[in-house]
Amino acid sequence: MHIKKLVKKDVAALTAYSAKEIPCRVKLDANESPYGFEDALASVNKIKTNRYPDPEAKALKAMLARDLGIRQSNILQGNGSDELIYNLITTFGGPILYPVPTFSMYGIISQALGEKRREVPLDSEFDLALDKMLSAIKRDRPKIIFLSSPNNPTGNCFSSEKMLKIIDASKGIVVVDEAYQAFSGEKGFLPMLGDFRNLVIMRTLSKIGLAALRFGFMIASEEIIEEVNKVRLPFNVNSLSQAVAVEALRKKKSLKQAIRNISEERDRMFSRMEEVKGVHPFPSEANFILFRVDDPKKVYRGLLEKGVLVRDMSNAIKGCLRVTVGSPEENSIFLKRLAQIL
Repeated sequence: MHIKKLVKKDVAALTAYSAKEIPCRVKLDANESPYGFEDALASVNKIKTNRYPDPEAKALKAMLARDLGIRQSNILQGNGSDELIYNLITTFGGPILYPVPTFSMYGIISQALGEKRREVPLDSEFDLALDKMLSAIKRDRPKIIFLSSPNNPTGNCFSSEKMLKIIDASKGIVVVDEAYQAFSGEKGFLPMLGDFRNLVIMRTLSKIGLAALRFGFMIASEEIIEEVNKVRLPFNVNSLSQAVAVEALRKKKSLKQAIRNISEERDRMFSRMEEVKGVHPFPSEANFILFRVDDPKKVYRGLLEKGVLVRDMSNAIKGCLRVTVGSPEENSIFLKRLAQIL
């Protein structure tokens, strides 16, 4: 039996997402927070491991609804944002439209589910190419448009005016992925939720120090939540993640301080990187910085040899690497090693 002959063509053409664990002293490749909430783990002592988790994640959604000023019925929980993307595409189908470069899972999941995808390159400033996006909307009539703002891997927020025009022009669902919104000076699109029936906002706890929990959530009209909930797998967020997330979110001062520390370190790193000859960092509203160098492969290997792991983005953006904002000590090591290599 030839197993490969049984695999769907779209899946056979895929390459598995690579999340390799590379030994290093300073890990700055995955947009993780340097600050965790291990003290919140005490809450798991009360969990009954022989029982299934709350299928609705009621306590966690109640806390999120209160903090965001929305109703619980406007929230749907996911096992990370990846599952929400999967559920949205499963629910509404394609074509799927998104700008590039952006979060790779939009394309990977679209292909895995056999849906057509349309990619529109960003402009020279890493902003949305509005005319091209509007043309693609008119021509392809996408069921879903994904807009990551702040965008990964470029780090910038897209023009709100352009995004609003895209939402207004679309007859399908427009998903604004705000995974990095906590680090941005922009308010985000939550205040506009009531103005657009086709607007979905995605957020996650992964970037603020809870990546291990794999908890993401989407915010939308009750009508959209009801439809997407039909394809959500039962008990998709485990009891451990729910309990730890609730406990961590109670520590609002610690959360806000951690986010403030990361934003301040990002600005310090950016200023220092500008001073290094041969390095061109791009302004960021996220917890990472994209930067261009003459020989990214050489710089990547040089940093790794010195114990610093960053992300090689040169296949997506010519000449570019991406560094996560770590702790002050980690960032200083990165800056020192980068200057030594160049």
